[in-house]
Amino acid sequence: MGLEGVRPDDLLPILAIILVVIVIALGDVFNSLLPSRAIPASEEYTYVSASNPEEPKALPSLGDSPSVELSIIVPAFDETARLKPMIESTLEHLRSLSPHRSFEIIIVDDGSKDDTSGLALKLAISHAKANAKDEIRVVRLRMNRGKGGAVKHGCMHSRGERILFVDADGATRFSDLEALWKKMDELEEKEEGGPCIVIGSRAHLVNSEAVVKRSKIRNFLMKGFHTTLRVLGVGYIGDTQCGFKLFNRPAAQQVFPPLHLPTWIFDVELLLLAQFLRIPVLEIPVHWHEVPGSKLNIAGASLSMLRDLILLRINYLLGRWSPRDFQVD
Repeated sequence: MGLEGVRPDDLLPILAIILVVIVIALGDVFNSLLPSRAIPASEEYTYVSASNPEEPKALPSLGDSPSVELSIIVPAFDETARLKPMIESTLEHLRSLSPHRSFEIIIVDDGSKDDTSGLALKLAISHAKANAKDEIRVVRLRMNRGKGGAVKHGCMHSRGERILFVDADGATRFSDLEALWKKMDELEEKEEGGPCIVIGSRAHLVNSEAVVKRSKIRNFLMKGFHTTLRVLGVGYIGDTQCGFKLFNRPAAQQVFPPLHLPTWIFDVELLLLAQFLRIPVLEIPVHWHEVPGSKLNIAGASLSMLRDLILLRINYLLGRWSPRDFQVD
């Protein structure tokens, strides 16, 4: 039997089915390429600090009521060279505020090969103040999960009314937190205490010396990345990747549990989730400078970025991932 008499319109349902099958197959392929998730060890749900350097204590849950005003999550992988000045500048700013704002700093050692967790504990002990509620907590992951995995783990076990994640390199001026804090106050008042997100942005630096000095290939990839984001639907955000994002607790409780991507592109998924859940996101310019010592391999990161963005689009498009998911951290 041939195809005589078969109209092109008759083939459309078959082509549609074939397309769906191809998309599902691609989803399976890209899912298989996603970094495998190690089964969390029990010690990853504990922390050490100046008050308990030798006896790990159980971490709290994001579902608990807050007990400090601010949690600061610092993902750290092999950061012995850059962590100390970043923590010191953070503490200098926080302790200069009047009135005082209670805080905790959670340093999540993401399976470092160096002594990042040891240095973090030394910093916690050396900067501890008697009778102070403020504390530096150190959490160690046995295996490297990726920046997204480390940030999620810290956020899921934080105590703050507001939660900030910040890069360990100190590239963003920490005192710019006050601009984000003020905007969060305004946004929470407008939203009557509902979920809100305020993020730092380097979009205003696009033509600045800090960006122009970067390699041509890095700037080229950055432009391609932003073009892809527009296709994904988060092009309204000028800078998705700035490691300086502030969440109030209701927002964190909604966007971190369903977060799937453990890689450095996780920010994009967070912003997509916020969009799906209709959580308002405000973007605030921050001061930023390049800090030597980045472990990001441009070629490898570009390939993984493409893989993860396709994975993100396919899984949400097919309904395999949902803002209502709960992914164990």
